[in-house]
Amino acid sequence: MGELWFVGLGLGDERGLSRRALDLLRGAELFCEEYTAAAPAGTFERLAAELGRPIVRLGRADLESEAPVLAALDRSSRVALLVVGDPFAATTHVALRLAAERAGHAWQYLPGASALTAVPGFLGLMPYRFGRVVSLPLPSASFAPRSPLDRIAENRARGLHTLVLLDLRPDEGRYLAAGEALAGVRRLDPGGEVVPDETLVAVAARVGRDDAAGFFGTFRALLDVDFGPPMHALVVTAPELHFEEAAALERFRR
Repeated sequence: MGELWFVGLGLGDERGLSRRALDLLRGAELFCEEYTAAAPAGTFERLAAELGRPIVRLGRADLESEAPVLAALDRSSRVALLVVGDPFAATTHVALRLAAERAGHAWQYLPGASALTAVPGFLGLMPYRFGRVVSLPLPSASFAPRSPLDRIAENRARGLHTLVLLDLRPDEGRYLAAGEALAGVRRLDPGGEVVPDETLVAVAARVGRDDAAGFFGTFRALLDVDFGPPMHALVVTAPELHFEEAAALERFRR
């Protein structure tokens, strides 16, 4: 039976991997995925060259089918799945872990930095003041769920911040930018009943990378800001900020 390693790449490039991770990757059959988050360009190519081993990129359908990874476990003693961020922030990876267990394989876990904690930390917001995380899909004429707005409303009613994760389809070169996300929120809430124009919001762009940037201001003020290349995450703040949060956010004021 094989052993499946879930390896978190963190939020930067291959330089964020630990020495322990590099040691185990050198002896493993390697896969990676970028449908839950995208690594900086060239990350997996440089890592494959350093390790002297190919890294097979799996799409969402490949990973959700579980077949490529389970087949590798049947032929190799060690298989590693490289995931941008932290592997078990995505339910698909938990499902794969359970599938490996059912097939009689072992698994191990090397966590990586996650946007779930890095975005609040970068902005200076207190993690325990966040409510349920929201995911906002790419714009579509046939799919515009109101549930993200409902979750934001629930969190704000409880005095909590909302981390809004933005959809991406790297294989199509499509990433939901924070400006598009703000416009999408306004389409869902045209009267500003849930998120008025004066609501304080923050954007964290490319957290964990050399060009990380933060933005803070009112909803109206950030609507037309250019936040630069992906990845972006949006925070709709609670109705009241702790004084230390307010001080930390001021350095990002736009």
